[in-house]
Amino acid sequence: MLGFLTARQAGLDDPLRLRRAESTRRVLSLTLNPDREVDRIHGNGINTIDIEVVEGRYMLSGGADGVIVIYDLENYSGKLHYTCKSVCTVGRSNRYVHKFSVETVQWYPYDTGMFVSSSFDKTMKVWDTETLKPAEVFEFEGNVYSHHLSPIARKHSLIAVGTKDPKIHLCDLKSGSRIQVLQGHRAEILSVRWSPRYEHILATARQQSESMGCASGLWLSLQSGSAQRRQIQSRLRVNTAHNGRVNGLCFTGDGLYLLTTGTDDRMRLWNSATGENTLVNYGKVSNGNRKKLQFAVSRGCGPEFVFVPCESSVAVYAVHTGELVSTLRGHYNNVDCCELHPDYQELYTGGKDCNILAWIPVLRSPDVEDEPKSANQAAGAPSSVNQAFQDAWSSDED
Repeated sequence: MLGFLTARQAGLDDPLRLRRAESTRRVLSLTLNPDREVDRIHGNGINTIDIEVVEGRYMLSGGADGVIVIYDLENYSGKLHYTCKSVCTVGRSNRYVHKFSVETVQWYPYDTGMFVSSSFDKTMKVWDTETLKPAEVFEFEGNVYSHHLSPIARKHSLIAVGTKDPKIHLCDLKSGSRIQVLQGHRAEILSVRWSPRYEHILATARQQSESMGCASGLWLSLQSGSAQRRQIQSRLRVNTAHNGRVNGLCFTGDGLYLLTTGTDDRMRLWNSATGENTLVNYGKVSNGNRKKLQFAVSRGCGPEFVFVPCESSVAVYAVHTGELVSTLRGHYNNVDCCELHPDYQELYTGGKDCNILAWIPVLRSPDVEDEPKSANQAAGAPSSVNQAFQDAWSSDED
């Protein structure tokens, strides 16, 4: 660490190198933190969580009981041991609560005053955070499996929605209406994801294993020409996709690659520009989830890592090599979702055991010269302090 700081101060290294090195160290040292708890509010399994990127302070969770909870992740108690308290809850007594399981929750990317939820009650609701009342309700013909708002869009305010209906619905926040329906699938759509690099690129995944589009899904460029779209899709059909339903999608932070998970216990890495399968071998990635699986990818690390729920644990893989780096164990039942804090490399996971667990990086051990002298050192025992900081010219008699 001192070497990185010195090199940065002298202008020998790019400042991002220190940040990348420390981010990587923190991700690799994640462990279940016994000093941080999250209020247990849900009476059934937790399907989805999301941390807002404006302040990095508030977390949403949606459960199989239809309940939505907002948590405050900041510690203002001044104590080492603390609990992330629930700020507000859309509980069963709320007249606007979802009737059935909440499958996806997401903060509006630019403001914590609004968030969106979708449910098996065939609705998607746009909520006012202050009043906890829906400002808009979109109704569909089938169960809603997934929705997603673009994290970078400036030219549109579309929410992509995947439902039991084999059509992709695009809902406009500005007009409050469904402005477009995209066809191309022949089965229910389990996951949708906007690209974090290009605001008009959308990836979707469907239930059937026979492939049209990306790994049993479909790439859609809403502004690119039809020739380019056909070229990408033709390559995706040729590539080996998944032999089961695809229930998870996640772009890397730079948007250059797309990760997909399937019930064939495989995970694939796709080049988002060409649609080619990079053929990275992750081995067996256990996936028995029949609905959407929420997993996360690190940002700013070298190399990047992906956190994938595997039964009652979370497997951590190196994205570009497929190496299994570590396995995080702590849940008593299957893990359904995980979310990485955008600023602190902290991981939050939710599962069917109704718990949200916090995985926190291990603090860096203090440098030797910063450690206080022990009683033995004070008595004249050999010091472990770096020789560069030792007094080598004064005598004991002085």
